Amino acid sequence: MKIAFITGTTSGFGKAIALRLAKLGYNVIITGRRKERLDELAENIRNHYSVNVLPLCFDVRDKDACRLAVEDLPPEWKKIDLLVNNAGLASGASPFNECDLDDWDKMVDTNVKGLLYISRFITPLMVAAQSGHIINLSSIAGIEVYPNGNVYCGTKHAVNAITKGMRLDLLKHNIKVSSVSPGAAETEFAMVRYHGDKAKADAVYSGLTPLNAEDIADAVEYIVTRPAHVNINDIFLTPARQANNYLFNRSE
Repeated sequence: MKIAFITGTTSGFGKAIALRLAKLGYNVIITGRRKERLDELAENIRNHYSVNVLPLCFDVRDKDACRLAVEDLPPEWKKIDLLVNNAGLASGASPFNECDLDDWDKMVDTNVKGLLYISRFITPLMVAAQSGHIINLSSIAGIEVYPNGNVYCGTKHAVNAITKGMRLDLLKHNIKVSSVSPGAAETEFAMVRYHGDKAKADAVYSGLTPLNAEDIADAVEYIVTRPAHVNINDIFLTPARQANNYLFNRSE
């Protein structure tokens, strides 16, 4: 059986992706910061799929925790076939000159540095095996910038650049590198961005049928089920009523 390592699996995209990969027959290493939710997901996977699951509770912003999580993997879990860098967030939505510096740190440390740490510690395992696949969760914000998105968009532009750099450097090791770039998708994302303000979070999706976590899991499934000679570089998907980062058809 193949092994998948997925970050940020306690909710949203990561949870749906972990369940989908388990359904596809992957043994899964699931990670996240909320132990209770992580253990609940592990139990769900064990109860519904004939695969093994290894939950690891840590924060991808912590470089040493990332290193230890990979170094301390039992030998039978170290042949990682698929890495899904899903952990990420938006924090705040203010004009550049009014942003909270703590929000900036949180986004850069999670979306960019966290992805880099995990990838740096796992890619040597893939290089040793001369095989592997990395999928980075990007965003429409990595393709287009929108008002009050400044640093969040910057982090996702960085993810896209890092993804392309990985693809170049890891090509000779038979490691595929892909990304998924969703538009408006309803998970905990908006609630986190607006620091728990439900009215602001709900307004993001007003008049729309947004993407959901299962749509993103569908995209990941498509990527990983292509023939060996095919690599999907990126899947960019939006709701039918979204044309770009700020133009929506919100008619009821």
